[in-house]
Amino acid sequence: MLYLVPNLADPAVGRRIDMMRTGGAEVAVAGFRRADTTPPDLDVVNYVELGETFDARFAQRIMAVVRAHRSITRRLQPIGAPDVIIARNLEMLPLAGKLRAFWPSQPPIVYECLDIHRLLLREDLVGRAMRGAEQHLTRDASLLVTSSPAFLRNYFDIHGAPPAVVIENKVFFETGDRGRNPSLAPDAAPDGPIRIGWFGALRCSKSLAALASFANAMDGKVEVILRGRPALTEFDDFHGFVEAQPHMRFMGPYRNPQDLASIYSEVHLAWAIDFFEEGLNSQWLLPNRIYEGCLHGAVPIALAGTETAAFIERQGIGVTVPDISAETLLARLGSLTLPRIAELAGAVAAVPQNHFAFGTAECVEFVDRLRTLAGTSEAVRQAA
Repeated sequence: MLYLVPNLADPAVGRRIDMMRTGGAEVAVAGFRRADTTPPDLDVVNYVELGETFDARFAQRIMAVVRAHRSITRRLQPIGAPDVIIARNLEMLPLAGKLRAFWPSQPPIVYECLDIHRLLLREDLVGRAMRGAEQHLTRDASLLVTSSPAFLRNYFDIHGAPPAVVIENKVFFETGDRGRNPSLAPDAAPDGPIRIGWFGALRCSKSLAALASFANAMDGKVEVILRGRPALTEFDDFHGFVEAQPHMRFMGPYRNPQDLASIYSEVHLAWAIDFFEEGLNSQWLLPNRIYEGCLHGAVPIALAGTETAAFIERQGIGVTVPDISAETLLARLGSLTLPRIAELAGAVAAVPQNHFAFGTAECVEFVDRLRTLAGTSEAVRQAA
């Protein structure tokens, strides 16, 4: 498998590579490295950096792809033709198309789309042009991989896509490595604070403000713990704001999956609300944190009407809120006691783990699907 990625440092890239390797595939990766990040430690047979890009600078990223397009065949020729090319995100599809045309075997292309960018959802000329470009670039794709059925219902089924498979953002555990952390309540003292964890990609300024306001209103009875990588371009002053909050702490990045059990065992509730692309992508996605938190016993908090809320409601777990106003959070979360949270955590723990995690069998099934694509493509080529 040749995996083309726009951000080599994205932890989800490493998880997908681990999934494919566990399923029996050899993986080569080529992609762009975000500025000010170190080269990631990826377990691949070949690794090629195509250039440097920057967060929240879409035009710059497109120009980086244009530059890479000029040299992509020369730079990747030494690795040899793969059986399958996987393009993660729309901007990697032009590179996949050029490589497919370059290699005589014409390996099939898989389009991996785990977020619908806001530009694709605009109703103006820009949006129509972006959707047209996507449809043009996916005309030779054999498979779409996405992470939420809502992406299919609300976007791809409307605008067109290759045959699709939904692979949720579940936590990956190799055989024999599964196991929920037994700690359902990190601090059972009746007078201890209730801790809310907001972990992962921190990119929602509305959530940050709402959590700070709620914690302040609770006057020490609630503490908010932030971990992960904040998208600093989405906040006026993320670090300054957090440091000024008496009941909020930012604990920095963490290793995924190595640190998941320890960080989620420190909190009672997991914030799974995101207004980054309000009413669109944020309403449709199923975020990593919903699986990570539930697997390790944290009680999820979701926004009513979203796919995340629908997910936890199907499991019969968690807390949903109609909005994140101060009044609503005080009414729905402010009355929670540690004994009640323990009951809610017990409901989370009772859900079968395969709702939140996948193992070797799922990896093999995914790679077999990709292997079938490669076999079909070869048969078509020989027949021609």
